[in-house]
Amino acid sequence: MKLVFATHNQHKFEEIKNLLPPHIELLSLTEIGCEEDIAETAETIEGNAQLKADYVFEQYGYGCFADDTGLEVAALNGAPGVYSARYAGPQKNSEDNMQKLLKELEEKPDRSAHFKTVIAFRTEKEQKQFTGICEGRIVKDRKGSQGFGYDPIFRPDGKDQTFAEMTLDEKSEISHRARAFRQLAEYLQK
Repeated sequence: MKLVFATHNQHKFEEIKNLLPPHIELLSLTEIGCEEDIAETAETIEGNAQLKADYVFEQYGYGCFADDTGLEVAALNGAPGVYSARYAGPQKNSEDNMQKLLKELEEKPDRSAHFKTVIAFRTEKEQKQFTGICEGRIVKDRKGSQGFGYDPIFRPDGKDQTFAEMTLDEKSEISHRARAFRQLAEYLQK
């Protein structure tokens, strides 16, 4: 079965390719000739994932899955949430985003947060969504050099390292993205 993963992020593509069953031939957006940046204009993480999956299916005719992820911080009423990638502005700069978030949390005692990934799956016959959540907290100082995005300031519950201090294998055991993709992989095994 051929499926498109609607991402331009090669790191994410490789990470997910390893989680899927061997009978799935995973194609990238580049491989199907989709070079455009698919607009993420929905008000929710679920909505953005669905927009991307629908776009690839409708424009290119392939079964597709797309994900969207957000960091939701309790003390900020769920922000940055759907705006996580562009929290500090349209330049989508991880360093700027972390700096803004840390500044906003300076005076807040509650640093609990969670990452949430939603995968929208779309084929001619069906449409489904899968959700993965990883609870944790925002640390005060950046730690580690692995990963991307907010990984240097997010420490999962029960761990003494941030995501950025973990190896890819360690992170994949517990991450929100891995949890959602494992649900998708189990579904595709059926």
